[in-house]
Amino acid sequence: MWPVRFLLLFCLVFTFAVLQRSSGQSVCPGTDNKLSTLSDLDQQYKTLRKFYENCEVVMGNLEITSIERNRNLSFLKSIREVTGYVLVALNQFDYLPLENLRIIRGTKLYEGRYSLAIFLNYRRDGYFGLRQLGLRNLTEILNGGVYVDQNKFLCHADTIHWQDIIKNPRSELLVVPSNNSGNTCRRCHRSCNGRCWGPQEDQCQSLTKTVCAEQCDGRCFGPYVSNCCHRECAGGCFGPKDTDCFACTNFNDSGACVTQCPQPFVYNPTTFQLEHNPNAKYTYGAFCVKKCPHNFVVDHSSCVRACPSNKTEVEENNIKMCIQCTEICPKMCDGIGTGSLQSAQTVDSSNIEKFVNCTKINGNLIFLITGIKGDMYHGIRALDPERLNVFRTVREITGYLNIQSWPENMTDLSVFSNLVTIGGRTLYSGISLLILKQRWITSLQFQSLREISAGNVYMTNNSQLCFYSTVNWTSLFRTSTQKAKIKDNRDPRECSQQRMVCDPLCSVSGCWGPGPNQCLSCKYFSRGRTCVRSCNLYNGDVREFANGSTCVECDSQCEKAEDKSLTCHGPCHHHQRFSDCRSQVNRLQIRHIMDYNSATPWTTTPYMHFVYTHLFLVPVMRQAHTDTAEAAQKLIARTIKTAHTYKHTHIVAESCYTVYEHYHMYFLPCLFVLSLCIVVLFVYVSCCLSVLAICLFIDHGSGLPVYICLFLY
Repeated sequence: MWPVRFLLLFCLVFTFAVLQRSSGQSVCPGTDNKLSTLSDLDQQYKTLRKFYENCEVVMGNLEITSIERNRNLSFLKSIREVTGYVLVALNQFDYLPLENLRIIRGTKLYEGRYSLAIFLNYRRDGYFGLRQLGLRNLTEILNGGVYVDQNKFLCHADTIHWQDIIKNPRSELLVVPSNNSGNTCRRCHRSCNGRCWGPQEDQCQSLTKTVCAEQCDGRCFGPYVSNCCHRECAGGCFGPKDTDCFACTNFNDSGACVTQCPQPFVYNPTTFQLEHNPNAKYTYGAFCVKKCPHNFVVDHSSCVRACPSNKTEVEENNIKMCIQCTEICPKMCDGIGTGSLQSAQTVDSSNIEKFVNCTKINGNLIFLITGIKGDMYHGIRALDPERLNVFRTVREITGYLNIQSWPENMTDLSVFSNLVTIGGRTLYSGISLLILKQRWITSLQFQSLREISAGNVYMTNNSQLCFYSTVNWTSLFRTSTQKAKIKDNRDPRECSQQRMVCDPLCSVSGCWGPGPNQCLSCKYFSRGRTCVRSCNLYNGDVREFANGSTCVECDSQCEKAEDKSLTCHGPCHHHQRFSDCRSQVNRLQIRHIMDYNSATPWTTTPYMHFVYTHLFLVPVMRQAHTDTAEAAQKLIARTIKTAHTYKHTHIVAESCYTVYEHYHMYFLPCLFVLSLCIVVLFVYVSCCLSVLAICLFIDHGSGLPVYICLFLY
């Protein structure tokens, strides 16, 4: 019997594995909602289907809750692996079609204990409920236990050999026999030896651990020593190699199970040095990938949801990376359900102080009625609305923003006016921004929001909310699959009648609220966050220049023009060309040269002045304002004037270096002047040495007084 069954199993699995390798991996994010659901059950089902259709690997938790009877759940058949936990609760369907689910990793556990939790799946006032678990390929749970209870109509769960599935024998296991009397539950097929997921012959449980030879240190595909799986295999295998595994214990590198992914650097034993590895990959969950998902961050060789506390997030070449903080790191705080707030369900008066001075939320922000109005059962007081201002410093939320309750005296969400990014690295039923049933909110006022990296937007039943229909939501999304589902809010026509419309200075991209500082983009120009009709090019106490459609202040060293001319053409910082400023440019760089005004004139100044005027000053005057040319003239002319000895020639060189470093377009003329200075200096020194030699010769041969020679010298 054993050889026949394993041969059939081998054939089925081999076919599955070949198809898997040819099609690649389809990865989708999980959720972290537990028993919390949307009030619209139809939307709950649509979200579940959209999230997991054609998904093979759930990177997170698979939560199937509050799904009505007769819903088509066949799309769940594609799921083969879940990295977190599987939660099936409060449903009314009769069959759970997770037929290809092979492994549950349990990187996160439900209630801190369970990788698989199935309970309360029946309708109390009827005969509908879960009757059969379709988990016939589930062969390994790497971490955590199993909880199956209060499923009134469920059959066969008590026949499963759960210890063969659970890797850790000390994990908590609670499987309560069905509340069904047993009269309506059919027996397992006789070929199943009493272990089955259902009554059919193809619903027998496949044992991959308790039937192995003693020499096997993990799973097996038969009872013999030669049937042991590779030690990196999880959930069983169809052969002894690391490419024959159903799933991988650690990492899957292009179909092979490995202990770690190819590292960025490898050791060369010949040169005794670390060298760059062209085949390096990042670790992403249990997979080795060449590139991290766009809404994840690269830390060393891993894709992470957030940087550690001693690092900050930067973006280089469109890749988000964690780098060491050079000074004090921006304050990153745990979100609801993360780290120090792991057990928290909502922002409330007991935990809001943890968000003081936070610039980045690692996780989610959730606002429920028990947090805003208080929770008497847990002794939590109502939240003072003024304390919500702590969120004004927040610039990024890596997970989702969920607002299902808000103070009645606050008519907008302006406490998030500095929020730039919602990362969507964790989602609430596929949603990264949820605003639900807030009767008092009239505008969002997310004036800094520029990106929603992943997940959908869901806003409904906000009876006073305006401006939402003007927003170009697709401009905030990073992927084409993201959607904005907005319905049953205030009619835009009523908003127009109440003059709740965008400011005329806003572009067609829309706005978050009233006023020129709430625009997504400006029709004309922007000054900071505010849209304006024009920049202060020719008037105003602070003059500006237009950098595209942005008004930027001129440098403080620029002299304000009195006539109808520009004060500056650019920001005129010290590393830029002095032609950007109208005058008084880079005084700090040339001040040390101007200190040589009192130097002795050079006898060849007329000649050098001719060279300087035609080779240097004329191009300057052609390409800059007259007063800018005058500044350049002072810089070079006084330098030439002082270059009458070797002691002062280095001033010319220093001048040319300054010109090269800051005023690139005038470097070649200056270099030519420096060359002439060096030539003249060489001739001057040569003449002096020649006169001195003649004097010595005359003194030696003719007896002329030496002082006459020295006088000539």
